[in-house]
Amino acid sequence: MQRPLKLLTIIVSLVLLNLSCRQEEFDYFPPEDQTTLANSMVADLLERTALKDGSNDNIIDRSNCFTVQLPVIVKVNGTNLLVDTEEDYANIEAIFDVSDDDTDLVEIQFPITIILSDFNEVAIADQIEFNSFSASCNGENVADDDIECLDIQYPITASIFNQTTEAFDNVSITSDLQLYNFIDDLKSDDIVNISFPVSVVLADGTGVSIGNLIGLEQVIDDAKDSCDEDDDYDFNDDDCDNCTPNQLSDLLTGCTNWTIDKLERNDQDLEDTYVGYRFNFLLDGTLSAETNTNSFSGTWEGNGSGNNISVIINIPNLSDFNATWNLHEIEQNQVDLRLGDDRLRFESNCTDNGGDGNTGALATTLADGLWVVGSYTEDSDNQSSNYSGYTLNFNSDGTVVADNGSAINGTWGPQNSESELFFNFGTTGPFDEFNDTWDVISVSDTQVELQDVSGGNGGTDTLILLKQ
Repeated sequence: MQRPLKLLTIIVSLVLLNLSCRQEEFDYFPPEDQTTLANSMVADLLERTALKDGSNDNIIDRSNCFTVQLPVIVKVNGTNLLVDTEEDYANIEAIFDVSDDDTDLVEIQFPITIILSDFNEVAIADQIEFNSFSASCNGENVADDDIECLDIQYPITASIFNQTTEAFDNVSITSDLQLYNFIDDLKSDDIVNISFPVSVVLADGTGVSIGNLIGLEQVIDDAKDSCDEDDDYDFNDDDCDNCTPNQLSDLLTGCTNWTIDKLERNDQDLEDTYVGYRFNFLLDGTLSAETNTNSFSGTWEGNGSGNNISVIINIPNLSDFNATWNLHEIEQNQVDLRLGDDRLRFESNCTDNGGDGNTGALATTLADGLWVVGSYTEDSDNQSSNYSGYTLNFNSDGTVVADNGSAINGTWGPQNSESELFFNFGTTGPFDEFNDTWDVISVSDTQVELQDVSGGNGGTDTLILLKQ
């Protein structure tokens, strides 16, 4: 009888010891901090913060949802270039900046490997396969899933207890890749305890120390749309390293009749709404916006330096323009403003400070004599007959008159180094159909061909003007 009693005592002791160890494991998670993190709001925000940013190399691939694995060989405007590190992206930009009058082109030498936002790698054999992946990305400056307006400071220490398998683990997370995989691998029955404080750095360089999950969720949620994520196809937001408010003022006030090339607010493309509007900026801080029938007054102001110049625009009756914008880039005839994902780009026909009017080759051609509508098709619908009997007289002051015995007044002007041509005839038909900014396809002394691709359904309108 001694032996069974001894054995029973050992078994009971082992059971009690096991229960004690299990209790210690459970006690490791303070009740107020433990959470089933999977599928929570904070988990989603952390995973989006950890996603690989695909915009860093947009100057190569023009694709925001993946990066090209380096090294890679590219041909930039005909020049072969080895891109070995991210610093070499600036070499591409330097070749682009040699001339403002050419078409910049990057050709990738295949095969290559691309890295997706979830860090998976895909081998790409040729341009066709590359285009297929690129087409799945959101466009330039279109909102996407990754959060780029703050960075997690590593390492982060966390503990996981799975309530089903009773497995316990401690992890140290030291990179975005590890954080993404940690969140992605969580199961609904995992209890997670993150060791706080956790530190993050905001887009403006401010460091924030966070003491709990609620605070972490709030900080990321507040920051996620607070900056320009630089998802354009340029390289870095460095185009205004040497910009000054005086340079901006000299350009805006030295040229007249600025037009809207790009206006996007809250994911809405609005530039077509302002075709034919002419903006003039004065040294006293006032501005005017005019059409053939309306005039609007407002104010403007530029402050700061380099890449931190703010441009305040206030036009009481044109609220789409009202904001404190960030100056993104200044070119000879273009001012590009950004605010998060919102964009505003002014263009002028001015070729030097103080110049005005339509003075380029296209403008000179159109201003020489009378023109008629040779052909106008909207998608596949030929509407040329609507313009029979009209002559068009393009004046060098930016006005145009369509006349068939009854005059229709409008405005016109080349834009973007005469690669585009805008018309605005107000609401008077049939010429109100021409109110848009057209791409210039070809120009000769007797014919000008224009095209416009609709932003709505992707249809193509074609307008051919013939010299009478």
